[in-house]
Amino acid sequence: MYHESKSESPLSLGGRQHRVGGTLSYGICQTGCNAVAVACYASAGAVFGTVTAGAGVPAAIVGCNSALGVCMVSCIAAGCSPIP
Repeated sequence: MYHESKSESPLSLGGRQHRVGGTLSYGICQTGCNAVAVACYASAGAVFGTVTAGAGVPAAIVGCNSALGVCMVSCIAAGCSPIP
């Protein structure tokens, strides 16, 4: 679902209306993040979704999880950014 922005930003041109990326953009971004996380886990010799947090978790898996979190937070921008 797209929402029309009614406020004019300094970057908007004339009377153009902008739309918010919405749930589709957010979902596509999340899917991309998870695909990269699966590849990251595979390169570390693990299967995504099978490792639980604990003292024995390899550093590579912790790095994969951290990168996944950063990526997913970035998806908020994809879902809220205006699309010309």
